[in-house]
Amino acid sequence: MIKFYKSLAGVYNLDKAGENGWTNVIKPDENEVKRLVSEFGIPDDLIQDILDIDERPRMEFDDDWSLLIMRIPVQTPNNGVPFITVPLAVFVTQQQVITICCAENEVLPAEQPSLYRTHYKLVNDHTNFILNLFLRSANTYLKYMKQINQQSNHIEKELERSIKNEELHNLLNLEKSLVYFITSLKGNDNLLSKFRKSKLSVLNETNEDLLEDAIIETKQAVDTVQIYSDIQSGMMDTFASVISNNINVVMKQLTSFSIILMIPTLIASIYGMNVNNGLETSKLAFLGILIFSIIASTLGVYIFRRKQFF
Repeated sequence: MIKFYKSLAGVYNLDKAGENGWTNVIKPDENEVKRLVSEFGIPDDLIQDILDIDERPRMEFDDDWSLLIMRIPVQTPNNGVPFITVPLAVFVTQQQVITICCAENEVLPAEQPSLYRTHYKLVNDHTNFILNLFLRSANTYLKYMKQINQQSNHIEKELERSIKNEELHNLLNLEKSLVYFITSLKGNDNLLSKFRKSKLSVLNETNEDLLEDAIIETKQAVDTVQIYSDIQSGMMDTFASVISNNINVVMKQLTSFSIILMIPTLIASIYGMNVNNGLETSKLAFLGILIFSIIASTLGVYIFRRKQFF
């Protein structure tokens, strides 16, 4: 999908690219890739690098264009792992700013082209635009980490009484998301430092303030995801032991029940043998054996309760 806007603030949606405008490309198909190559002069191999989900954060410069690739978080509820990160590229020429991403995301949602105006009223240069991207990306990371924390707390409550591995698998998927986050955030943090000294950066008073905000938010996201990752790793080890202990408790209870049930079975087996036992002619033999079995089983239950076997 390709959308054209008259300005970097994304105020107008146009039918074709205009001078000094912004083009937003999300999940381009084969025809759209060819259009990017022919109409905007983006090298085909560069587009393939951008669409590679494992592409690392970096900057690249040429005589006619500049390229910046950061990594942003996206939701993947049908993938097992709830959140992953993907590359988002900003391709800057003298006439256009082109953003390219291989997945739908909340950093540059197509249905909200005027997203940046919530932070700053005017986005009139590519430096301001890119810094807004960094700021929005860091805030999105923090938002998703809060969701991960909520899911982790819910799983924690389930694990307290669980004897299955499903909850551990869910925790493992959350930990994978945190690994993606921390790796990508550190890459973005390094990229932001390089961007500050690069020729892409044109800093005025507004952009200086925005740069400081982006640096602070990114470092906060790095620290937060590191804390969450450490907590998650500890929880994995702890609750693996909890599940093992829950299984041991269940096995102990089942063993105790088996022993209690064995008492009347043993008594019935002894008196049910085809040998003389002194009660063959008694009319109260069945009732007596039944009462004795109940008393013996009750005594066994009492002893086991005292020993806290169940």
